Amino acid sequence: MAIYGYARVSTNKQELKTQLEKLERAECKVIYKEKMTGTKRSNRVELDKMMDVLQAGDTVKITKIDRLARSIPD
Repeated sequence: MAIYGYARVSTNKQELKTQLEKLERAECKVIYKEKMTGTKRSNRVELDKMMDVLQAGDTVKITKIDRLARSIPD
């Protein structure tokens, strides 16, 4: 059982620093990060990589739900 983190900002001008610090404090062993809009699921390479390695029992931590998806159903 692994603990993964996922951090995302919407533009190249934004910084991931605060999210990464929180995820590191939350003991995430691997953190996937990207600078990509969240309005579309396509082209989010790091999210796809994380989804490919997840196994039953793994945990994914994020700092806010909108970093992962635009809505709960997404």
